[in-house]
Amino acid sequence: MYEISLDHVKVDFTVYDRRSRSLRDALLLNPVRKLAATPHHVGGQLRVDRAGNTVVSALDDVTLRLVDGDRVGLIGHNGAGKTTILRVIAQIYEPMSGTVTVKGEMMPIFGLTEGMDIDATGYETIRLRGLMLGRSREQVDETAGEIAAFTELGDYLHMPLRTYSSGMLVRLAFGIATAVRPEILLMDEVIGAGDAAFVDRAQARLDSFIRSSGIMVVATHNVDILKKWCNKAILLRNGKLVAEGAVAAVAAVHERLIASGN
Repeated sequence: MYEISLDHVKVDFTVYDRRSRSLRDALLLNPVRKLAATPHHVGGQLRVDRAGNTVVSALDDVTLRLVDGDRVGLIGHNGAGKTTILRVIAQIYEPMSGTVTVKGEMMPIFGLTEGMDIDATGYETIRLRGLMLGRSREQVDETAGEIAAFTELGDYLHMPLRTYSSGMLVRLAFGIATAVRPEILLMDEVIGAGDAAFVDRAQARLDSFIRSSGIMVVATHNVDILKKWCNKAILLRNGKLVAEGAVAAVAAVHERLIASGN
């Protein structure tokens, strides 16, 4: 059984201040410190520690449990903590306190085309990216033909990526990322799929990809995405979990907060 559990998780980011850099302090850090005492509707909570450094509380005492079958949407303002939760689950960030437990193989999909080697060919990229995503050599070999057929890149798969358009790169990255059905799927915004002619097939593939996952967690600003793909929603605000439950109920809380300016 797949499971994700966060127990009183806290994540802080410290902006270290070297006092000798007086101009930088005057231009940047002093204004930031003033924000710590001012209510704001973006980012995590700000505070100043005993050493005078500004600290951003990206996640503050977050507890949640997700189980097999959950399709969860994370919503909230910019900097509310959505991406931080995904990166904590993916073990990219280590919490300052609290515990994170994940049962199941994770498939984090963040920045599809980031880190691609522009001198590698399409087929080389299929192999390299597949291995980077934790797939075995056998899985990579088994899926290479299917990825080639889906992307419709033809002879370009023998060419280096520097010869690709941005849409072709997205096609390739999308095909690789969605070639193996995940146990736990983590997405930071829904995957884009390049040019218009490719969108319908990509959407059908993405629908199947999401449905076949054990647990899906997506960070998004789009309430329509919540309604289409999620059976639960979590609302974050300044690094705190403020609402959790059915999509319609959590979306309504989110919309009320926006309408009230809070």
